Amino acid sequence: MADLSPPDKDRRSGAHKGKTSGKVADFRYKRPAPTDKKSPGKRPARRGDSRQGQPHRRQAYAALDLGTNNCRLLIARPSGENFTVIDAFSRVVRLGEGLAKSGRLSDEAMDRALGALHVCADKLRRRNVHLARSVATEACRRAVNGEDFIERVRRETGIVLDIISAEEEARLAVLGCHVLLEDGAGPAVIFDIGGGSTELVLIEPGGRVPRILDWQSVPWGVVSLTDTVGRVEGESEVRSARYAEMRRVVSESFAAFAERIAPVAATGTDIRLLGTSGTVTTLASVHLELPQYDRRAVDGLIVPSTEMRAVSARLAAMSPRERGGLPCIGNDRAELVVAGCAILEAILDIWPAERLGVADRGIREGILRSLMASETAAAAGRQARG
Repeated sequence: MADLSPPDKDRRSGAHKGKTSGKVADFRYKRPAPTDKKSPGKRPARRGDSRQGQPHRRQAYAALDLGTNNCRLLIARPSGENFTVIDAFSRVVRLGEGLAKSGRLSDEAMDRALGALHVCADKLRRRNVHLARSVATEACRRAVNGEDFIERVRRETGIVLDIISAEEEARLAVLGCHVLLEDGAGPAVIFDIGGGSTELVLIEPGGRVPRILDWQSVPWGVVSLTDTVGRVEGESEVRSARYAEMRRVVSESFAAFAERIAPVAATGTDIRLLGTSGTVTTLASVHLELPQYDRRAVDGLIVPSTEMRAVSARLAAMSPRERGGLPCIGNDRAELVVAGCAILEAILDIWPAERLGVADRGIREGILRSLMASETAAAAGRQARG
């Protein structure tokens, strides 16, 4: 097959069109500060109060992630150093469908995403969210009409989406799932296979938050890779050739990162791997032969890499109908899961860890932790000044 060029070649720098990333939150949903000091239910803070400098346990925080394939919302309240989820929403919207070829978000895709965002806006209002952050990723970064869509979302739903850079997307994914890394002293790679891009991050464990040593984002996710290379369907030989082409395309995009981390990977000393995405959670479900998806069984699971490769090869060899008949895949994922398998195998090629950790958490959890940490820091600053 002919060589395929990535739609966006400048990936390491995280360059993208649109607004500068870094807004703290969508303040539409921030509860106004009370002006009446005698407001019921609001007691004044006192020196020595153990709850000063920390988010109030009853305040709700929200994280919304509009990706290339999914729209996801998480609403939670602080609980010690962690948080308790009080509401969640996820819907496949296929915002990036056809984007790889047209360079634009289609009217149908935008309408689907807006339908999901209206549901999210209603949940944010009903849950009386104190602070929220809403982000958009690869599809809106890449689309020539991405900014127009962001404005339409603001106008019709009140949600202000922040188009984050690939670098911040990688950072948030690490922040959201690094706690699930296997214990060990060796280096680790955390990856996030999305709908329109894949982020790989080399980290140095230690401390409450690992230090990022290197990272790369490539414009291949389950949607963009499928749209560009083609669906894995037809006769067995055709499916095999198309899967091989997917792996080649992704491996070429990983080449620069692979070269940089090769000396670390070659040590073979306790190297660890953790993945967050629908791909790894789906493959883990198939590995466990679950009759239906169960987050409790999957989140934090450690699977031998050879087993994940075996599942990937098995799915790639199946027809779309056979894949759709598997309980944890179904027709919605049958078309895209093979691209995820190709990306996963390319990652295992460059980072040959013996085991793969599976995380059903990522960007949204990273956003929530960032919001709560920023509130803690702000409250501590107010206490110091007072």
